Formats: sequence, structure tokens, C-alpha cells
Amino acid sequence: MNTQFQFGQINLTLHRWPLNQPNHSLQAWDAADELLIDAANTAIADFTATHSATPNVLLVNDSFGALSCALAHCRQTSSSDSFLAQQAVLHNRTANGIDNQAFSSINSLQPLPDNTDIVLLKLPNNHSYLRFILSQLAAVVRPDTIILAAAKAKEINRNVLDIFATQLGQAEASLAVKKCRLIRCQPEPGKPQPHFPLQWPLEDTDFTLINHANVFAREKLDLGARFLLQHLPQDTTGQRIIDLGCGNGVLGLTLLADQPGSNLVFTDESYMAVASAKANIELNMPQCYGNSEFVVDDCLASQQDQSADQIICNPPFHQQHTVTSHIATQMFTEAKRVLKQGGRLRIVANRHLNYQQQLQRLFGHCQQLAANPKFVILEAIKRS
Repeated sequence: MNTQFQFGQINLTLHRWPLNQPNHSLQAWDAADELLIDAANTAIADFTATHSATPNVLLVNDSFGALSCALAHCRQTSSSDSFLAQQAVLHNRTANGIDNQAFSSINSLQPLPDNTDIVLLKLPNNHSYLRFILSQLAAVVRPDTIILAAAKAKEINRNVLDIFATQLGQAEASLAVKKCRLIRCQPEPGKPQPHFPLQWPLEDTDFTLINHANVFAREKLDLGARFLLQHLPQDTTGQRIIDLGCGNGVLGLTLLADQPGSNLVFTDESYMAVASAKANIELNMPQCYGNSEFVVDDCLASQQDQSADQIICNPPFHQQHTVTSHIATQMFTEAKRVLKQGGRLRIVANRHLNYQQQLQRLFGHCQQLAANPKFVILEAIKRS
């Protein structure tokens, strides 16, 4: 894995998070980071010359800390929905000997600072979350605030520019550089903003689901979750069950509705996911709120060994824009540690993935419980 980031006069060591990922072709920065750093340095120099002071910089979706480390000479606030991204930023700042006195980190549901001079935004990969971010920015930026955004060229189209224009101000995109483009936006006050979070009825149930903007399958269930809902564990009263990668919590919510004596832990690395799960229990099953836990975490890092009776999971196969299997592998490994002897891990997976072989090697056992043309339900039992 390439960890040496060299760009102009910048020389940094940057690691992806979690550490020790098996795909050594990945790195902790991309050309969109380089575009933002280059444009930001020009904007910072201009601001400093005009105001005789360094600007306050807001970083949104700094995936692994490339932006934060490269612009360490400025006062920064870093906003992210990803607990993993926050961990990566802090790790890379520390690894490069950067002091955190002028740095603060907030999650996606916290208010943005109202003294921001320059905004650097890595575009998210869903438009609902982009709209949410722009609505946050619209509440705090000034007409003279510099707004810069970047992403792969294929992800910046007329629709994206129209979203900027509708919510924040006119936006223009640069020509492609290394297959990435830079957006410059001129803030205009008084733009109408969409409402978040979303609410929608879950078909064939009495549930109303609340979804914050960055939660997967925002207005309908994804097919994998829908299939796993038909094959949830039974007879779980009194058991401690973890909904790992909980998303909006629909799996744990449904299990509690059927077996309200269960003790559910909803955990995800997304702040918006855990907030959605919490809201859905409060709205739909308030009587079970007392036997529910809500944890933002790096997989199961905060869970004690042999503390769960069962774990249910619809594992992701991507990290931000990158397709990868390491998150699922980490989930399975952590699940084995956290499960009690005789405890069960039950997952839904695309048929073409090799999760059954992984679980067989890890647990020494894996059973296929159900299958349809696209998905399989797998269960592994932790044995002595």
C-alpha cells in the first residue's frame, strides 16, 4: 500500500482506516483531495493577505485525513458521518506529528461552525446526503465564504450542479484533472432547503421508518434486508442480540416487535444510522427502548469478549466509493470474538460473494439457511 503522499511541498505518511487492510493497491488520498488542497492553498493565501489572519477552514467528508494533514497550518473543523473517517483523521494527524490545538472534530448531526471562511467538501456518493450537507452549509455560510467541492469527474454532472444552485448558490465545475473535477460555488442567502430526516411507511407492517440522509436504502428497504427479515432468529427472549451495521435498525426493530423480551444492541460506524435506529425504536417500539443500546463504533471494538448470544448482519461490500471485502471480514472476525460459546452469527449475502467459505474457515462451520436467486442466508455457530 502506498502511504507516502507527496504533493508540491507536502510530504505526509497517510494510512487508510482500519489499518492492515488486505488490499494493498488502495491509498488514503485521491486526485480529488489534490484538487481541493491546491485550490485551498490559493484561497488561504488570498485570505491571509487580505485579512492578515489565517482563515477558519471547514472540512466535510475528509475520508482519511489527507485534507486535514495537508492544511494543518489552518484552524480546522472536520465534519463527518463516519466514525472510521474520524479515527483515520486523528490517527494520521498524530502519525505526522500535527498538534490538535487548532483542530476540532464533529459528527454529521452536530451544527456546523458559523465562523467558517473556507469550506472544502468531498462529495458524498448519494444525493440525499449531499442535500443535507448543503442545507447545513446554507445555515452558516456568508456570501463571501469560499465553497470548494471535488469528486471523480463521472460523479459531477448537471444534476449535482443544479442541487448546489437550488440550495446554496451557482456552481461551476472545472475541467477534469486525473479524472476528477473541482466545483466552486458562490453562496446566495435565502435558498429554500429540504426537510430531513425522511419518514416512510414500511409496507406490510404498522411501522413508520425514520431515515437520516446518509442511511443506506433511504426510502425503501434494500432487497438483502428484506430477505433477512423473513429469516430472523426465533426464541430470543432474554438473549443479547447485536444488529451489526444496523443502518436504520429495521432488523432489530422487527425482531423486537416479534420478541420484545430480547435485548438489542444497534451498532454502526455511521452516526446517522445509529440516530435513525434510535429514532425508529422510540417511535415504533417505545416500550423496548429500555432494553435497547445504540452504539457508534468501529465494527464491534467496544463490545466485550463473549458478550452476545446472537449477531445479525447485512454486511456492506464497499467503503465510501471503494468496493472491498475487508469490512465484512472484520465484522466476521469481531463477531466470533464477541459471541458466547454456542452463539450464532446470521447474515444475508449476495450469492456471488465467498462469505460462506470465509465463515467456514473462521468458525469451522457455516450453514446455508435459505436462498433466493440473488441472496443467501448464512449462519455460523461459535463452538468450543
